[in-house]
Amino acid sequence: MDKILEAVVMSSYPNNVKQGLVRRVIEAAKQPMDSEQCWSMLELSTKLYLTGDTKYKREIGKEVLEVYGHYHPEEFEEFFNVRFLLSLLQEGYGPLGKRSHYVLDYIQLGLQFVLESPSANSIFSLLRIEVLRKVCERPSPKQCAKISKLLTQHPQCIPTGKHQVLFCQQLIRCIGQFQCVSEGEEAIMEFLEQVNKVSGLLQRIWRTQTSAILPSLKELFAIISSTEEQEAPSNALASVVQFVPLELMDGVIRNLTNDDSITDVQMMTAIGRMIDWVSWPLGKNIDKWIIALLKGLAAVKKFSILIEVTLSKIEKVFSKLLYPIVREGALSVLQYMLLSFQHSHEAFHLLLPHIPRLVASLKKEDSNSATSSLEQLAELIHCMFFRFSGFPDLYEPVLEAVKALPIPNEDRIKHLLGQNAWTSQKNELACFYPRLVSKSETGKIGLINLGNTCYMNSIIQSLFMASDFRHSVLNLTEGNSQPLMTKLQWLFAFLEHSQRPAISPESFLSASWPPWFTPGAQQDCSEYLKYLLDRLHEEEKTGKRIYQKLKESSLMSQAVEHHYLNKTLIEKMFGGKMMTKIRCLKCLNVSSREEAFTDLSLAFPPPDRHTRGSTSVLPVEQIGPRFIEPPENPSQLTGSPWVQRKAPKAADPAAPPVLVETLGFQEPGEAANPLRGDAVGVDTAKDPLSAFGEQACAPKDSRSVPDLINYFLSPERLTAENKYHCEKCASLQDAEKVAELTEGPHYLILTLLRFSFDPRTMKRKKILDNVSIPVVLKLPVLVTPEETEEVCRCGKDRAAPGSGFVSVVYDLCSVVVHSGISSESGHYYCYSRECTDIVPHEQPRDATPKPASDKQLDFEIQWYLFNDTRVSFSSFESVSNVTSFFPKDTAYVLFYRQRPGRQGCLLHEALAEAGRLHSEPSLHKDLMEAISKDNILYLQEQEKEARNRAAYISTLPKSPLWWRDFDRDKDDDNSSGGCSPAAGGGGSGSFHGLVF
Repeated sequence: MDKILEAVVMSSYPNNVKQGLVRRVIEAAKQPMDSEQCWSMLELSTKLYLTGDTKYKREIGKEVLEVYGHYHPEEFEEFFNVRFLLSLLQEGYGPLGKRSHYVLDYIQLGLQFVLESPSANSIFSLLRIEVLRKVCERPSPKQCAKISKLLTQHPQCIPTGKHQVLFCQQLIRCIGQFQCVSEGEEAIMEFLEQVNKVSGLLQRIWRTQTSAILPSLKELFAIISSTEEQEAPSNALASVVQFVPLELMDGVIRNLTNDDSITDVQMMTAIGRMIDWVSWPLGKNIDKWIIALLKGLAAVKKFSILIEVTLSKIEKVFSKLLYPIVREGALSVLQYMLLSFQHSHEAFHLLLPHIPRLVASLKKEDSNSATSSLEQLAELIHCMFFRFSGFPDLYEPVLEAVKALPIPNEDRIKHLLGQNAWTSQKNELACFYPRLVSKSETGKIGLINLGNTCYMNSIIQSLFMASDFRHSVLNLTEGNSQPLMTKLQWLFAFLEHSQRPAISPESFLSASWPPWFTPGAQQDCSEYLKYLLDRLHEEEKTGKRIYQKLKESSLMSQAVEHHYLNKTLIEKMFGGKMMTKIRCLKCLNVSSREEAFTDLSLAFPPPDRHTRGSTSVLPVEQIGPRFIEPPENPSQLTGSPWVQRKAPKAADPAAPPVLVETLGFQEPGEAANPLRGDAVGVDTAKDPLSAFGEQACAPKDSRSVPDLINYFLSPERLTAENKYHCEKCASLQDAEKVAELTEGPHYLILTLLRFSFDPRTMKRKKILDNVSIPVVLKLPVLVTPEETEEVCRCGKDRAAPGSGFVSVVYDLCSVVVHSGISSESGHYYCYSRECTDIVPHEQPRDATPKPASDKQLDFEIQWYLFNDTRVSFSSFESVSNVTSFFPKDTAYVLFYRQRPGRQGCLLHEALAEAGRLHSEPSLHKDLMEAISKDNILYLQEQEKEARNRAAYISTLPKSPLWWRDFDRDKDDDNSSGGCSPAAGGGGSGSFHGLVF
C-alpha cells in the first residue's frame, strides 16, 4: 500500500484525481493490517511530512500519520520511540544541507498519540533535555516559536527544577537575538506573532512557577546591561517584561538600584535600551517599568545616569508619538522624562525643532488618540514654558503651534512639576550642570545657576556688558584693598577669557550675598543690584582711588579734577544727582535738597492719569516720530506754561496741539521761559536715528518708559495728611514737590516698580502692563549757568536759553526681564548689547556733531540673550515683543548708556583715551595664570568626558536614525529615497520603521 500511495503522490495527475486515490488508501488504512505494512506506511508518511517539497505532500503525510496514530496505536508507539525522536532532534531528517525544518511540528503531531503509552514518560524526559539544548543553540524566531507551541500544548515537556530556570534564562537570551529579516508587512506581522508565542510560554511557566521570575529578570538585565556585545539586543525583549506581575515591580527596582555590583555604565546602558522598548507595538506596562526604573535611580540619586540617558533618548521617544500603536506608552515616558528633568532646559530644548511638525501631524491625523495626545502634549509644553522661561526667541514657533490648544492653570502646572521632580533638595543637582560641549556661537560665556540665582546672573551679565564699567574693573591694579571689587574683577576676567561655555559665580555670590536673603529662594534682582553697587561704593571709599588716569588729563581744571578724584568708580559709572524742590503754595517759598542716586525707581501712574499730557520742562522723549517740533510762532509760548509736543498733521492744519506741562516753578503773573523748539528738537531729515523711530515708538494703548519718567518728574501736590511743614510760615501748608535731574549718570539704571503690596491678599503682586522701551532716550537735566559754556563746547544738545535744562541722550544697552507673577518666584534673564559711541568724540571746530554712518545705527548693534548658562544671539525686535508673546515676561531693570556731552564729556574722553591705551585690558599676573590653568583643566575634563562618552555611545543600540520620522514629507506618500526605511517603500506609516 505504501508503494501505491507513493506512486500516487509522485504522479503527474491533477490534485483532485490524486485526492480521490489518496482517500481510498486512507480508508483502507483504517482496516487491520500487519505491523510491517504499518511500519512502511509510517515511514512513507514521515518522509512526506518532513521532506515533502510541496504543501500538498506534507498535508497527505500528516493525514496518514493521524490515521495510523488513531487506528494502529501500538504500531505507532513502536515507531515513534525515544531513539527515533533523539535521532530527529540531534541529527535531523533528510539529506545533508537540506535537513527538514518540520521536526518539531512532526514531534508535536505524534505526541498526542503516545500520551497514554508506557513510553510517554521517557519521551517527556527526553524532550525536557532536548528543548533546553535546542534553546541553548539560539534557534531562529520561527524555530523558537515552534518549541514554544510544542511546550504550550504539552507542558509535560517543559524542563523542571533548576533546568526550568535555566530554560527561561536561555529562552530570554534567544529573544534578545531575534531579528526580523524582512521589511514586508506580512513578514513583520509573522515575526511579531512568533515573538508573542515565545514570551507567552514564559508567562505560562511564571504562572505555575513564580520562583523562576526573578532569575529570569536577572538574566534579562544582564543582557540589556552588557557593554561587550557587538550588537544591541533585540527590542523583542520588551515582550518579556509585559508578563512580569506589577506587584513585583517595587522589589525588583529596589534590588537593581541598590546593587553595588552594577556599574553606572551598565545601568546607563540598560535603561537606555529599555527606553528603546517604547517602539515595541505589542508591549503592555512597558512604560510603567521604564518610569519605575527612572524613579528608582532618582531615589538613590543616580542623577548622572538619568541626565545622560534623558539627553540621549528623549528625541527618539518623542518621535514615537507619530505612531498611534505605541503613542500612549511613549507619551507616558516622555512626560516623566521632561517633568523630572527640572534642573536644566536642555532636554526640553532638544525637542523644540520637532514640536511644530509633530503638532501639525497630529492635527492632520484627526483621531481620538491624536486629539488626546495633543492636549497632553500642550499641557506638558506649558509646564516647560513655566519652568524654563527666558527663551522667547526659541519658544515663539512652539507657542504658535499650540496656541489653539487648552492652557493649564498655574496650580495644575505646579502640581505636575512638584509631583515629578527628581529631588526636593534644591542643591542636590547643583553639580549636574547642563552638558555644554563648547562655548556659545556668540563667543559669550554663561553663568551657572546655583539654585534660584538667576537674579544675580542677569545683573552680573548686564554689568559685564556695560563695557566702560567692565574695562575699568578689569584695569584694577593688584592689591587695591577692595576684596569685593577684586572678586568682581576675577569674575569679569573669566567671563572675558575662559574657554568654558559657562562658569560658576559661587565665590562672588558668597561675597556679595545680602545677609537678609534666604538661601535657595528667588530674590529681587533690583534689590540685589542696589546692595551690590552700594557695597562696591562704600568699599572703595575706604580703599585706594581707582581712576588715576583722570588726574593726568590735561583737559581737566583743578576744580573738575578734584570733583572726579573724589568720586568712586560706582559714582562715575552709575551715579547721578537729583534736586528735590518743595514750594509752599501760601508763601511761595522754595526749599531744595540735592541727593545722589544710582538708579531711578519708576512707579506706574494710576490708570486715570494721562502722563503724556504732563511732562518735564524738556520732555523725556524717545527718538523717532514722537519728536518735539518747533512751534510756528515761538511767541505763542510766552506767558503760557504749555509747549507744543507734537506738530499738527499736515492733512489737518486745524488739529489741536498735543501739550506738555512744564515743571519749572513760576511766580504768579510771571511768564514762563519760552522753550525754543530748536533747543530740543530733532530734525528727522538730518538725524539718521529717526529712521528707527517706528520700532521705538510705543503703541497708543500702552505705556512707555518716557511716560514713567515723566510721571516720576511731574509735580506732586502735598495736601491733607501729606501737608508740608513750611519753615517760613512755621506751619503745615499745602505745597508742591518736584524732582529735577541735575547730573545724568554715565549708565542710567531704571527700575520699573512692578511689584506692589496688596493689602487684601497681604502679598506682593506684579503689574503685568506692557511698557514700550525706546532704544534711544532723551532725558532733561538741569544745568547751572557756569556749565552752559561747557555744554556748548562738548557739542551736546543745546540748553534752552534761560531755562537751565539740557537734553541728554541715552542708548539702551541692557534689559533685565522678570518672568512670573511674583517677586518671590519666577525667573530672570536679560537682553544686552555692547553700547559704544555712535558719534565720534572728536568734533569739528564749529561744534556741529558728525552724523553717524549707517553701520553705526543702534539697530545694527548685535543684541544677546543671557539666560543662565545659555547665551544666544537676539534682536531689539525680540526685546520689544517679549511681553506680547509671553505676558508674564516683563521688562524690570533697564540700563542706558549716556552719549558723550555736557558734564559727562570729560569722563567720556578719559574713557576713550583709556580705551585707546588699553583696547584689551591687561590683567595682573595671578589672574592671568588662574585663567590659563582653568582653561587647561577644562580641556582635560573635555578629553576625559569625550573618552567616557565614546565608551558609552559604543554600547548604545545601532538603530536606524530616529529623526527620519520627522523629515518625511507627510503629503507625499509615494516618496522614496533616504527618508524611508527602504528605497521606494516605507513612508511615515512604515511599520518596520516603527518597530526597528
